[in-house]
Amino acid sequence: MNVFISHANDGADLARELTRRLRKEGLRVWLAQEEILPGDNWAERISEALNDSQAMVVLVTPEAIRSNHVEWDIGFALGSKAYRHRLLPVLVGDTAQTQFPALPWALERFHFLRLAKPEGLDRLVQEITESLVAVTDLR
Repeated sequence: MNVFISHANDGADLARELTRRLRKEGLRVWLAQEEILPGDNWAERISEALNDSQAMVVLVTPEAIRSNHVEWDIGFALGSKAYRHRLLPVLVGDTAQTQFPALPWALERFHFLRLAKPEGLDRLVQEITESLVAVTDLR
């Protein structure tokens, strides 16, 4: 299964580490900062990656909530049958200490995975992997 990681700049380091760990679990993961080269048409490359993926992990950070790029990624996933039950939003940060703007309406109906502290990354990887395996088994 190909997994697309959607994030804003404030989630870039986490996205790289999450990508590394998901690959270690045997998933094929597409991450823009590793795949888009200087001179590439980034919109075209992202569109190709979205079309080739069957799941999306969205790192929901304060910046991601305001990002047009992340919103576009989510809109693509919601409109694609290939992503059915495979859009996994991850709320990053302690909600008691982090100021989050209002969530986009498109995400309000989703159950969120949570990553309050970096130490919880192992558990998050396990939750993502289990979620994707469970959905794949339903097909």
